[in-house]
Amino acid sequence: MRFYSVIIPVYNRPNEVDELLESLTKQSFSNFEVLIIEDGSTDRCEEVVEKYKDQLNISYYFKENSGQGFSRNYGFQRAKGDYFIVFDSDCLIPPHYFEAVENYLDEHRLAAFGGPDKAHESFTDVQKAISYSMTSPFTTGGIRGNKKHVATFHPRSFNMGISKEVYDKTKGYLITRMGEDIEFSIRVIDIGFKTGLIEGAYVYHKRRASFTQFYKQLHFFGRARINISRFFPKELKLVHTFPAIFTLGLLALPILYFIDKRIFILGISLYVVFGVLNFLSAMIKNKSIVVGFLGMVASFIQFVAYGVGFLTEIIKKIK
Repeated sequence: MRFYSVIIPVYNRPNEVDELLESLTKQSFSNFEVLIIEDGSTDRCEEVVEKYKDQLNISYYFKENSGQGFSRNYGFQRAKGDYFIVFDSDCLIPPHYFEAVENYLDEHRLAAFGGPDKAHESFTDVQKAISYSMTSPFTTGGIRGNKKHVATFHPRSFNMGISKEVYDKTKGYLITRMGEDIEFSIRVIDIGFKTGLIEGAYVYHKRRASFTQFYKQLHFFGRARINISRFFPKELKLVHTFPAIFTLGLLALPILYFIDKRIFILGISLYVVFGVLNFLSAMIKNKSIVVGFLGMVASFIQFVAYGVGFLTEIIKKIK
């Protein structure tokens, strides 16, 4: 039976940590420790952690702010597990999570793995819409947790596990933000470690509670993709440019109206189809017309925010 170390970096989110730790107390498999790494927060979660001392094998560490990547490294250095599992603080963990991981690793030798993210029934309609957009087959988020879209699986640090050997050889993250998990996954794979998706090891990822926060997050993701290309130029694929093309096309529509109305109508039609597909898909998945509409909005926000961030960072790179 493997022993797991759960690494959770946190910055000013005691309420989220409370919900996350509560979910960990309900696990059907309990051979794990929890390390909370407080990354220089002013609103600390130490009292929250104290509540769970009798229910979890838990340790609390406070350190100066250095970003999530280096905070995870701080946890890796102190972890005792055979595998280190990283969660974002805004995740809820279903009771079967560790059991699913343990059973899968019994049959498949993986050095690093990840799992999908889903929407919990307690999420607000906006959170469900954002979750839909980030996992939809009609958006770039469709690659998350879907084997059909993945050649070599690149784990992401909202829900990621690595063996102790992976940490020993990589020494963890080289950058602390701006795509740190993408850089880390690429390096793990380049070394020769086997990675994979464990479909049953999903988490309920809240992500952001408003569309404004979602826009800022996806804008950052777009910038991060260009930042990663500085380390791994070959990892910048055609698919990564789609949101930027989508955004430029949207901005060009008013101009096209005066240049060629036929092209304008074609462009409008394509965006309408995109919107309708996402509306219907989100509505069916969530059984809600409201979430269907919000899912459509979230999909447009996702593409535009990522596209703007992507283009902004390209301009900076050129300068």
